[in-house]
Amino acid sequence: MRKAICVILSAVLISSCAVLFLTAGKSGEKDFIKYAEFNVTYPVLKKAMEADIESYGTDKHISWINLLAYLAAKYGGDFKQYSEKDFEELTRKINNGDSLEKLCSDMKYYDYFKEVYTAVLGGMLGEYSEKDESGKMQKKYGLKAYSPIASGFCYSEFDDFGVSRSYGYKRRHLGHDMICTTGTPIICVEDGIVECTGWNQYGGWRIGIRSNDRKRYYYYAHLRQNRPYHIDIAVGKKVKAGQVIGYAGRTGYSTKENVNNIETPHLHWGIELIFDESQKECDNEIWINLYAISVLLSEHKAKTIRDAETKEFYSVL
Repeated sequence: MRKAICVILSAVLISSCAVLFLTAGKSGEKDFIKYAEFNVTYPVLKKAMEADIESYGTDKHISWINLLAYLAAKYGGDFKQYSEKDFEELTRKINNGDSLEKLCSDMKYYDYFKEVYTAVLGGMLGEYSEKDESGKMQKKYGLKAYSPIASGFCYSEFDDFGVSRSYGYKRRHLGHDMICTTGTPIICVEDGIVECTGWNQYGGWRIGIRSNDRKRYYYYAHLRQNRPYHIDIAVGKKVKAGQVIGYAGRTGYSTKENVNNIETPHLHWGIELIFDESQKECDNEIWINLYAISVLLSEHKAKTIRDAETKEFYSVL
């Protein structure tokens, strides 16, 4: 049985951690990132995305990932130090012809943050196709990942990453909770492959989906009792961003299957970063704070319709 949550290393400044976790330890060990945080705030995330979209298709296209990696390297990963002036100065230099590679050439941890932020955001912005009002497919560039809650369904959320949990053992909450009603359609955030379904005593009925680049493992938990999954979901199946994959509920906190031991219906979702397959299930899994990403994705929700006969919801993409 997959562990729903593992204890991770105590939080420290990434700037001081980078050397430790980028360097191979004993002789023969693989050299890959073993610790990462994502502390970009929503306003900065939004601003970087807008700069990327606005410059797309020009000879001065600015990657939001590279912008954020530059700022992270400047602040040692601590976006509490963020200054609007720094962002404006950076984009001004790029628009005036300076390359980001040149500007980052003397930044010790730029490459580290670029790899981390590529792993976090790599599937969320880019080209995609979407139907226009006439029903024709149109190519677009922008936010192509979806909110995990379907359009038209109410929910509430707050930054709950790292808060204490006590069921089973004392631990930190390594996901993001979205409080909603039982039966709310749950949406696949990005394209990928279903790696697991079934019962977990911590997460109840859950779905695990791996992104196509295999850097992100999406975990959707506490799904509905009795009918947690969409009829089209099965291990090994390919899924698309915006597709309905299941329904919110309050299952979990029990070794017995199909039990509602969660007090408040909600979706728990998380992203585990995987830089090496040995990290998939271990004592030091890398789960990131999704609050800012969740707020950003609220701007791109999948519309759904309900089949009256099967009672399944289907996305209208």
